[in-house]
Amino acid sequence: MRQFARLSFLLFGVLLQKAMPQTAAEPPKLITKTEAVSIAFAQNQTIRAQRLNIDQSKASEITALLKPNPNFTTIVDTIPIFSPSTIRFSTQIYSENLSYTVERGGKREKRGVVAKDNTEVTALTTTDNERTLRFSVVQGFINMLLAKSVLDLAKDDLANFSQSLELNHARLVAGDLSEGDYIKLELQKLQFEQDVSGAQLNLAQARAGLRQQLGYQSVAEDFDVVGTLLHNKQPVTLDELQRLALANRPDLQSAHASVKLATDTVALAYGNRAKDWTWGGDYTNQNGGINGVGVSFSIDVPIHDRNQGEIARSQVAVRQSVEQEAATRAGVLTDVVNAYAALRSNDEIVNLFESGYLDQATQSRDISNYAYTRGAATILDVLDAERSYRATQLAYRQALAALMTAAEQVNEAVGMQVIP
Repeated sequence: MRQFARLSFLLFGVLLQKAMPQTAAEPPKLITKTEAVSIAFAQNQTIRAQRLNIDQSKASEITALLKPNPNFTTIVDTIPIFSPSTIRFSTQIYSENLSYTVERGGKREKRGVVAKDNTEVTALTTTDNERTLRFSVVQGFINMLLAKSVLDLAKDDLANFSQSLELNHARLVAGDLSEGDYIKLELQKLQFEQDVSGAQLNLAQARAGLRQQLGYQSVAEDFDVVGTLLHNKQPVTLDELQRLALANRPDLQSAHASVKLATDTVALAYGNRAKDWTWGGDYTNQNGGINGVGVSFSIDVPIHDRNQGEIARSQVAVRQSVEQEAATRAGVLTDVVNAYAALRSNDEIVNLFESGYLDQATQSRDISNYAYTRGAATILDVLDAERSYRATQLAYRQALAALMTAAEQVNEAVGMQVIP
């Protein structure tokens, strides 16, 4: 009996757990660059709002292809309102009319083509906005990697200098170091502490900026990024990048689609020049039991309005869209040239650092410290070597971040991922 009660209690617990609403999954706290882009595409409120423009345009396609509704009219005539006592049901004239407009000139089909063209332009514009969003997210990701690297550098420098300060304090106590030199070292520590505080602020701001791009609630408040600042050589050529850009840039494809939209709008303007036919039929019941039917036909006589203005406007719009397409193409090629030049320039800068300047800065600091402990250098020499080392290390990290950002600018300029 006791086992049965226990089983009943467990079964009740399982059913209760299934009946309770499931809590939402916790936002991620550790993300890679690929995950950051995926989260932004799914959660960024601005791009989600822009995607709804596509749905609105598709709804406009439905409206464009709708046929006119039939028109029903009912009339009660000859009501003697000044002699209400003579009003009788059988003394009035009742007339019912049903009419329908027949669209001519292929208006409905041409409206549908223009509406589909608008949807294509809207979709390509949204894709181009996603291209821009991807670059913004990756740039924010790289900025956060740089901020983390700079903070680690500042903390390491502070820890190393604090250890050196402790050793020099022992020398001060032992009488091997003057108090004036030790005070200069202590004052230098303030600069290291300020560097740490500034690096912490930069990291917090970089995290907030990236979180805004991802969608504020899509990641944890204290989320972190996975990755390091790297120097990856990419064998890309300017001619190949330009060829890929002309084939893949969504803003250029949108410009192509805009030319087609303008051309189809001219065809619609000519179609709207054709006047529609309205056919109708009516039934009339007159007092005295007289019944009759009739037919009607109406059409606008195109004496003045033949849609000349809209035809002229749409023809000018075609020329305008062709000019905009040419301007967009030139802009795409310019973007690729600028991005490629920035990539090469930043790669050369990183190569300079890695060709020996990093090692020289480290050696200069170590030699100055060693010489100072042997009395062959002054405290000013030590501080100057330390400043040079810090500046070189900081500049190297900034150069790596600039190189990675330049690589992503190449991807943005081309419209596809040519550099991973």
